[in-house]
Amino acid sequence: MTKKEAELADLLRATVEAMGFALWGLEFRAQGKNSLLRIYIDREAGVQVDDCAQVSRQISGILDVEDPIAGEYSLEVSSPGIDRFLFSIEQCQQYVGEWLEVKLRVPFEGRKNFNGTLVGIEDQDVVVRIDDDEYVLPFDSIDKAKVKPRL
Repeated sequence: MTKKEAELADLLRATVEAMGFALWGLEFRAQGKNSLLRIYIDREAGVQVDDCAQVSRQISGILDVEDPIAGEYSLEVSSPGIDRFLFSIEQCQQYVGEWLEVKLRVPFEGRKNFNGTLVGIEDQDVVVRIDDDEYVLPFDSIDKAKVKPRL
């Protein structure tokens, strides 16, 4: 998570939680004039479209008052979905045994992409098995990690 994303999460977390949701994660992509702020909310009972709309209205008010983003941006509020991004090592722990797609910021052993089974967590590292090999990947080096359920 970038510094800006952490600031935005800190700003919005209490409101999202007060509405009965968990702030699963967020992405902020500065794209010139049209930046994107995507917020993922979750709860045990699931997330409906109306939930996303309600959270979006509340968050929009906070963002209008606090004005933490320079320029124009689009706001999206979404459920993390079944093939969800993982934003923390604690979230990874919940998906041990699941298929994971991992993209690193910098290459590790000559590659950036690792698609395999999440077999465990060691300190602040995720362990991914691909065929007969296990790779210990520092969570801080991960650009994106996504659960890909096998149906």
